[in-house]
Amino acid sequence: MALAVLVPLGYLWATSLVPGEYSPTEMGYADFGGGPESGGHEHHHGMNVADLTGPRTGTPDVAVTLTARKQKFQLASGETVEGYTLNGTSPGPLIRAKVGDLVQVTLVNESVKDGATLHWHGIDVPNAEDGVAGVTQDAVPVGGNHVYRFRAEQAGTYWYHSHQVSADEVKGGLFGTIVIAPKEPGEVVAAIHTYDGKRTINGRTGSQHIDLPAGTTARVRVVNTDNSILRVGLIGTPYKVVAVDGRDIHGPTAVTAAYPLAAGARVDLEAVVPAGGMRLVAGAANVSVGIGPAGTEPPSAELPAKTVDLLKYGTPAALGFDPGKADRNFEYRIGRRPGFLDGVPGLWWTINGHKYPDVPMYMVAEGDVVRMKISNSSGQAHPMHLHGHHAVVLSRNGVKTTGSPWWIDTLEVGNDETYEIAFVADNPGVWMDHCHNLPHASQGLMTHLMYEGVSTPYRIGGKSANEPE
Repeated sequence: MALAVLVPLGYLWATSLVPGEYSPTEMGYADFGGGPESGGHEHHHGMNVADLTGPRTGTPDVAVTLTARKQKFQLASGETVEGYTLNGTSPGPLIRAKVGDLVQVTLVNESVKDGATLHWHGIDVPNAEDGVAGVTQDAVPVGGNHVYRFRAEQAGTYWYHSHQVSADEVKGGLFGTIVIAPKEPGEVVAAIHTYDGKRTINGRTGSQHIDLPAGTTARVRVVNTDNSILRVGLIGTPYKVVAVDGRDIHGPTAVTAAYPLAAGARVDLEAVVPAGGMRLVAGAANVSVGIGPAGTEPPSAELPAKTVDLLKYGTPAALGFDPGKADRNFEYRIGRRPGFLDGVPGLWWTINGHKYPDVPMYMVAEGDVVRMKISNSSGQAHPMHLHGHHAVVLSRNGVKTTGSPWWIDTLEVGNDETYEIAFVADNPGVWMDHCHNLPHASQGLMTHLMYEGVSTPYRIGGKSANEPE
């Protein structure tokens, strides 16, 4: 009787073991989405990730060096926490560029023992600049450095963070914001992050105030760097949702509802500052930024229960491609089941019924129109993030979008929800497609979008100890 139980358990344990070193292009199984299987799952020719770089020559318009450290540091509001910094602070420095600028960022790892990278979340950079350890580069070891170079081609609100052991390093503070647009008088950048249970905006707990004259048109760029969805919004005046994930909303209208901001996602809110000021609220009224004339105390209140629904917000506009003529049709079904992962028993996330690393690898060719149905029956919500591309939402639970094109790079997929999205495969490489609740990614909720014929010299695990989660 004991053998009847132990033998199957031993088999399941043994088959769950993940190699100590492997290529991300060799994991799982190829899913061609009904398209041609021209290259198969082996890639011995064509493009190499290491060659898919940004401009290698030319004087950068924006040049920044960021030094990563593991240390105790003070939040802007004075509390001391243990974590990670960039140039001695967390969040790291705001990087600003204009459309067309050549951006060069040098990452120096002074004391982050597990290594570090910088991923440009939401910026569709060339693949070699994407900053994913074991996929597009090796993690930068202590004493090492890595140079990222890319052209800033799309205006918007973005952020950067480590993509090595990211469940720990991002939570601990290894991140910052990047805005591609000239600074305007009414701009407010608000990065929301929780350190040791303390929710902050730009590293400050509690309430803070930014002086802006009444009548100023303010653009409030809100970034959710935490692992779960957060309700945000402006109190004291109606506002417009003018951009989501760095893409403009077509025909935005004034609202007073809260906006549900997924983990990793960004939203730009616009309002004219009233005489009494207004307040950005991040979840609860006690974590906020008052925005208004000096000396004013903007109104404080909880956010309303009603939320903005982008399925019908704004007005329609052309997409630039026809999702009805898709070359590839994929399913990304998120579930959960008990078992072993790398020999560890637990309740693990699944993709199309498979546990990591035996997950579908979504295969595309450059120029393909891609449709993907993302469904979730796992019991928890998941903010799904596709690297290197922006997708447009076509429907939710079978209901088609009727408002502005809803472009995303990070999409909150609630339990028992199904979304259809579409995009054009126009950025060759090997791209992560994972949950941005980063502990979920470390527990197996990640796979890749792979262009046929593209290979990578980088390995997960191995001597560089790459952990791309």
